[in-house]
Amino acid sequence: MNKELHNELKREFQLERMILFSDAVFAIAITLLVIEMKVPEIPHNLVTEQSLVTGLAHLIPKFIGFLISFVLIGLYWTVHHRLFGFVVNFNQKLLWLNLFYLMGIVLMPFSTGFYSEYITHLLKSPVMIYVANISYIGITNFILWKYVSNPKHRLTEGLNPQVSNYFSLRAITVPVIFIIMALIYFIAPKLAVVIPLCIPILMRLIFAPLKKRAIASINTGRQI
Repeated sequence: MNKELHNELKREFQLERMILFSDAVFAIAITLLVIEMKVPEIPHNLVTEQSLVTGLAHLIPKFIGFLISFVLIGLYWTVHHRLFGFVVNFNQKLLWLNLFYLMGIVLMPFSTGFYSEYITHLLKSPVMIYVANISYIGITNFILWKYVSNPKHRLTEGLNPQVSNYFSLRAITVPVIFIIMALIYFIAPKLAVVIPLCIPILMRLIFAPLKKRAIASINTGRQI
């Protein structure tokens, strides 16, 4: 009995380590986003209200990129938190899948900085790299949900298919929106760069009914 308890505590400790490590990666990535937003550097003899306002105006694209990526990383963290709220066990494959997912999160400050720096020039490569980063995160998030929710892996408790399908669909929707944005960018770049700003509204419109049903299914399962 003591050995079984020891193994159980050890397993819970190892799972907790993975979750804490993931939280730290999210926290560092979301903090590093702001590094690209440096205070405008203006020679002291040229400092005026107008020069400061002009300097801040040049930061608007970076601020928009920061805001979009901050919201996205925040959303991905909440989804990751929700996922591991169901996880009660782990294996080597889950460890690696989680690491590959976190790699996309770590890349966000770089792709955001590159995107924000050159987006006003309407060049293709910053958009392609940013979209590739978002798509990678979405796809690995989708794979994580599908792997964890597979009953044969015995990794979760209380995760029903309706909840799993809801979050899996959410995971793949954001990359699809960004890929559509990239395709539109080749035709109408000024229109395409506005699309990411609409993602919170689109997600709410698309998934609000599904979310209610998913939450209801969890509550029903608990009552049962």
